[in-house]
Amino acid sequence: NALKKRWNNRRKEKFFKRMLQQQLPADDIENTKLFTAKELSKATDGFNNDRILGRGGQGTVYKGMLTDGRIIAIKKAKNVDDSRFEEFVNEVVILSQLNHRNVVKLLGCCLETEVPLLVYEFIPNGTLYSLIHNQNDNEFPFTWNLRLRIASEIAGALAYLHSQISVPILHRDVKSSNVLLDEKYIAKVADFGTSKTIEVDKTHLTTAVKGTFGYLDPEYFHTSHYTDKSDVYGFGVVLVELITRQKPISSTPISSMQTGEDNFCMSLVERFLKSMNQNSLQTILDSQLVDERYENE
Repeated sequence: NALKKRWNNRRKEKFFKRMLQQQLPADDIENTKLFTAKELSKATDGFNNDRILGRGGQGTVYKGMLTDGRIIAIKKAKNVDDSRFEEFVNEVVILSQLNHRNVVKLLGCCLETEVPLLVYEFIPNGTLYSLIHNQNDNEFPFTWNLRLRIASEIAGALAYLHSQISVPILHRDVKSSNVLLDEKYIAKVADFGTSKTIEVDKTHLTTAVKGTFGYLDPEYFHTSHYTDKSDVYGFGVVLVELITRQKPISSTPISSMQTGEDNFCMSLVERFLKSMNQNSLQTILDSQLVDERYENE
């Protein structure tokens, strides 16, 4: 049984390498560090549950420490079906081409294990989603200047992906939980599993609709045409989250709406646009920002 497992893992390793060779220039393959299963198991204390940083749609992320003392984050894919392989290879291919201070760095990968492992720089302050929605105000002042700086860093990363590299990249899942914050609360855009490159002369990709409800560009949802504007729409939702501290989809019934339905719920975008149209923006803005404005007057 152990022999069969080892043989299967070897077969997968060859398959991974072949897929990477088909999609990456030789130089990039040389620069992609291959970690051994043994060193990553040691780094995470045998993928101990205590080391779990978070669980997402694509897998579980563990915190680890290499023998040289470097702290790393390791993403372990959920299962071994073909789509996971593709996302794994896709993320390696995309991130190997990127070098920007506001994009998370891929340090390497491991091809020896039953499921793919990706190794990233460790980003200590969690996700922007968590900072916006779970942070205690007294613990950490979430000021206007900090929000503005984080927003401009995300915008800079998207501008880099869309127009500053030779083959533009569409992220395809821009949301606050895919933005990580380092020790100085500098934003790092992460999670490129569903990202796609797009040729410079093309206006859109036609794809099966993927993404996160609440951040999905309605035009893409209806046409299946994904453009750089679809990424910008997701970024727009993040901006509204930053200034309202409300979640993109609220499960709280809005009975004051004239709909005849008590359980009618609006997305954050709809509520924000409605408050703008009614000239009542103050009712939806985060009260901390409103207080800060009065303090500065």
